[in-house]
Amino acid sequence: MLNVTLRQLRYFDALARHGHFGRAAEACSISQPALSMQIKELEEALGGLLLERSARQVALTRFGEELSQRVRDILRSVDELGDFARASQDRFAGRLRIGMIPTIAPYLLPKITKNLTRMHPELDIRVRETMTPRLIQELVEGRLDTAIVALPVSEPSLTEVALFDEKFLLVRPGSDEGTPVPSREMMREMRLLLLEEGHCFRDQALSFCNMQSAPPREMLDANSLSTLVQMVSAGIGVTLIPEMAVPVETRSASVSLSRFRDPEPSRTIGMVWRKTSPLARQLLQISEVVCLSAGKARPRPAARNRA
Repeated sequence: MLNVTLRQLRYFDALARHGHFGRAAEACSISQPALSMQIKELEEALGGLLLERSARQVALTRFGEELSQRVRDILRSVDELGDFARASQDRFAGRLRIGMIPTIAPYLLPKITKNLTRMHPELDIRVRETMTPRLIQELVEGRLDTAIVALPVSEPSLTEVALFDEKFLLVRPGSDEGTPVPSREMMREMRLLLLEEGHCFRDQALSFCNMQSAPPREMLDANSLSTLVQMVSAGIGVTLIPEMAVPVETRSASVSLSRFRDPEPSRTIGMVWRKTSPLARQLLQISEVVCLSAGKARPRPAARNRA
């Protein structure tokens, strides 16, 4: 009989993801020697080398690569067993792992957490903030229960539920207050400040300005909306920000805010989770809490399952 433990599989999964014994040990909250011993015992139990070890990093062998995906499937199934047991209870309790993109988390997270804690005091809420591709990967791999992102994500294994639409506003230096709002075409001739590559909000702003194929005359990047607004306040350029960010990001900045003419640029905020998740019913309830936290109506009645 194969003597392999779930703990060993979790340690191997962490090592495969981090590619480094030290970082994997830290993620698993154990010492590096203890992790190394568990991996060695796993290799002995399976009868093959899983890793190519070097001084700075580790690489998976061919056997390790093939095993890695199987291990992730096993661990996801084990986690879903726990979710299945929780879903059968009347109350919503235990760990809830929520992912959010950086252009949502600072503005909605405090209200969502407050409302969820009040309505479901037995929940252990854990939040992961990063960009959409990473959230989707971690969601598919079972390391997150749900994520709040801009739709669509178009991942066949996920259910998408649209929550609400949000407008984008134009942010200009305070000296531009009262001047005409530029058109899309005029935006192409301005110094446009945007989030760096990888942020979906950047792509949405470029799409509105018709800049996908032809780059703007002069464009600067930042890694947060706060930095963008402060750069505008300093007279460096103009930017777009989502409506939910306005109260936080403009309260200490000398800027002017303007709405575009119709059709206004916007994005659809939604929640996504695995189609196989036993917590689907509870997550749909949480989507209502997210809408409440954002001061919006309930989610759209139908979930979108993209094939």
